[in-house]
Amino acid sequence: MLARSYVMLAISLCATPCAHAATSASSTTTSEIKQLVDTFKAAIIARDGAKLDTLFVPENTSWFSALDQASLEQTRMKKPDAKRVRPEPDAYKGFTKFVGSTNHAIEEKFDNVRIDTDGIVGSVYFDYVFLLDGKPTNHGNETWQVVRTDNGWKINAMLYSVILDAAK
Repeated sequence: MLARSYVMLAISLCATPCAHAATSASSTTTSEIKQLVDTFKAAIIARDGAKLDTLFVPENTSWFSALDQASLEQTRMKKPDAKRVRPEPDAYKGFTKFVGSTNHAIEEKFDNVRIDTDGIVGSVYFDYVFLLDGKPTNHGNETWQVVRTDNGWKINAMLYSVILDAAK
C-alpha cells in the first residue's frame, strides 16, 4: 500500500511541470485565437472583404445556419421552400464579397466570447448581433471551429442560429 502511494506521488510530481506548460501555452494560444476574433470584427466594420477572406481555411470550409421557428415562418412567407437548417459550404466567399462591396455600415457585435483549445484545434462560441446601418437585422449564437495552420489560426467551420429582428 505504501509503495502504491509513492508511485502516485511520483506520477503527480512528474505531471505537474507538464500541466503548467500546457496552461501557459493555452494562454498564449487563446490570445492568438482572440486576435482572430478581433480581426474578423474589424474587417467587417472596415468592409474589408479581402482581409476577411484570409481568415478562413480556403478549402473545405463549411457554414451552417439554423432559423428559430418565428424566423422560419417569416422567411417562408417570402420563400415557401426555406429550410430551418441550411448547410452552406463555402458560404464565407459570398459573405466576404458582401462585406467588401456593400455601401452600408455593417458590424457584428460579439458578447460572452468563450474560447477552448488544445493549441492545435479550437472552438469559439459567442452571442452575436448583426447590424446594418446601426440597426440589428438578426442575432443568435455562433460557434466556429478553428485550426492552427502554417499561416496562423483559421476558421474552418461556422454554425450559427438566426433570429430575425423586427424591421424598424
